[in-house]
Amino acid sequence: MAGVAVSTTINGDHVEYLCQPDETLLEVLRDRLGLTGAKEGCGTGDCGACSVIVDNRLVCSCLVLGAEAEGRQIETIEGMAHGDQLHPLQQKFLEHAALQCGICTPGFLIAAKDLLAKNPSPTEEEIRFGLAGNLCRCTGYDKIVRAVQDAANVMKGA
Repeated sequence: MAGVAVSTTINGDHVEYLCQPDETLLEVLRDRLGLTGAKEGCGTGDCGACSVIVDNRLVCSCLVLGAEAEGRQIETIEGMAHGDQLHPLQQKFLEHAALQCGICTPGFLIAAKDLLAKNPSPTEEEIRFGLAGNLCRCTGYDKIVRAVQDAANVMKGA
């Protein structure tokens, strides 16, 4: 099968790669580009572990073909921190112990980043709704919601 040449932007960097026509964006990120933050939890778009932002839209990368990334702007968990400086969401997840095994954490962080970009002052209900596409089997959701609320407050003050 012939490869598809793709030119895109990932975390602000121009990236070119070859992929198979049936290869998912998740597979490209992990297997071709070494960006292993997004995880495959279900492969059907039901768990949110593979969440990334494509052209300012939250998507499950397991449901997007790698070839569809042509000309797009993609944000992954690897692009959240700036060097050693954690993003406020990452810092608050640590402070609130809003993670355990870590499989779902990158997806929650990306979904929360997308939520706060669109709604910098969400209510608890809006946070829960905004994160509803992400599943966690370890922590429950209260610590995650509190971390997002705290990060929103910090980000508003920054």
